Amino acid sequence: MSDSASRAAYSRRAAEYIEVLGSMGAVHPSDRQIVCTWANSVEGELLDAGCGPGHWTNLLAQQGASVRGLDQVPEFVAHARSAYPTVDFALGSLDALGGDDAGLGGLLSWYSLIHVEPEDIQVPLREFARAVRPGGTLLIGFFEGPLVEEFAHAVLTAYRWPVDELGGQLDAAGFDVLESHVRKTAGQRAHASIAARRRAAAV
Repeated sequence: MSDSASRAAYSRRAAEYIEVLGSMGAVHPSDRQIVCTWANSVEGELLDAGCGPGHWTNLLAQQGASVRGLDQVPEFVAHARSAYPTVDFALGSLDALGGDDAGLGGLLSWYSLIHVEPEDIQVPLREFARAVRPGGTLLIGFFEGPLVEEFAHAVLTAYRWPVDELGGQLDAAGFDVLESHVRKTAGQRAHASIAARRRAAAV
């Protein structure tokens, strides 16, 4: 799914998304624990890549992280800047994060890769690897399933991944998987997360 298609789809439904999902009150407690535990282990600057309305970025800032948010949807960035004026938010793409090579201690991609077509997943993952310093870490949240397959997401087509297959993609991009979690609830889509460490560049 192209950046422009994804941006346009979320722009059209930004107000609805913010109302329904744009607060920590809409977050599952186990997700909050996973993200906060990971963030507390990060040394250095943290980027919330695909931050949406900014609620995760703000939470991590409140917990003392040096964090900034990045999103391609202008309506999300405008809301985040208004709602959380002490936190840094910017417009930008997952495929071109900006900033220095190896400048980040950690990168959060919480459901921000779900619309990336599987054949294109290495583009943002390699950009993440460029931006995160060796030894820094990445945390990805995504929809889990037995196969890499698309499904009809409320906003636009999304993809679910088996943990091992997305872990293999991370390995190919230069990350070592540290741990993963899967949450399955009756009547709901399965959710998962993977934490991974950026490998040192080959000499």
